[in-house]
Amino acid sequence: AASLDRQKVFQELTAAVEQDLDKAEYYCQRAYAHILLKNYKEVVEDANKALKLKPNCALAYLRKGIAEYHLKMYQSSMESFRRGQELDGDNPSFSTWIKTCEETLKSAGQQDGKAEEICTQQKAVPKVKHDWYQTDSHVIITIMIKNASKDAVNVEFSERSVSATVKLSPENDYNLKLSLLHPIVPQYCTVKVLGTKIEIKLKKTEAIRWEKLEGFVPDVKHFVPVQPQRYPSSSHCTKNWDKLVMEIKQEENDEKPEGDAALNQLFQKIYADGSDEVKRAMNKSFTESGGTVLSTNWSEVGKKTVAVNPPDDMEWKKL
Repeated sequence: AASLDRQKVFQELTAAVEQDLDKAEYYCQRAYAHILLKNYKEVVEDANKALKLKPNCALAYLRKGIAEYHLKMYQSSMESFRRGQELDGDNPSFSTWIKTCEETLKSAGQQDGKAEEICTQQKAVPKVKHDWYQTDSHVIITIMIKNASKDAVNVEFSERSVSATVKLSPENDYNLKLSLLHPIVPQYCTVKVLGTKIEIKLKKTEAIRWEKLEGFVPDVKHFVPVQPQRYPSSSHCTKNWDKLVMEIKQEENDEKPEGDAALNQLFQKIYADGSDEVKRAMNKSFTESGGTVLSTNWSEVGKKTVAVNPPDDMEWKKL
């Protein structure tokens, strides 16, 4: 009777999934039904579908890890549990299952000396880095995945977000979803799949400098404050508005910049306080290197052309 009940639940969940293919929760629940029916390969498939729709779903990693453990994919199982624990550290199931995987791998190594072979066969999902830089017109995001197939890369754009999915293996996907600080023009955004990386080029709506890649800036450009209606008053209490404005300006001047703003302010101060040779060195090095080098040593840069020197893991392109 219990088996019939489980089968009935599975059928109901399948019907729900077919009605709404974009619900990660349905795939996650059906994965649990597959666990009860011991359909472990189907558990992995449904968990991966849930993660594709909702990359930060800790429960999907838990379902996937349990199925991989029963399929004797112990290293992959442990990686799934660790990823889920990063997302939901309060769930004690992850700690329990990680300990179980470690003991199983250790036991397998003691019994037949093949723990290294098991770890090699069940490779962990590699950690993938991404970085970004910007020009006046574009923001460029680089995902450091080598030799990716164009068919394995899917990138979707909206005005305030970008979502990328890369198929790393039959069982593992890399997912990146960013909520952008400023809006972009989706129809003019492009993707290039290169041998050493994937390059996503976002078209800015305005030629402004982004302080960071993600975040939220309220749109106040079209806000028109309502002017309060003024009435005659017999009050003798008046406000010194000029003094208030001066205080606000002083507070703004006293604010200490951070991050890129602090760095830019430092360069501006060096340039303003520098000698003519320092200024010539800064102008020459910045112009000739395409903005990748800034030197104050005229005796060094005055003798030769300054070469382009972008940061590590980044490729300089002339736009």
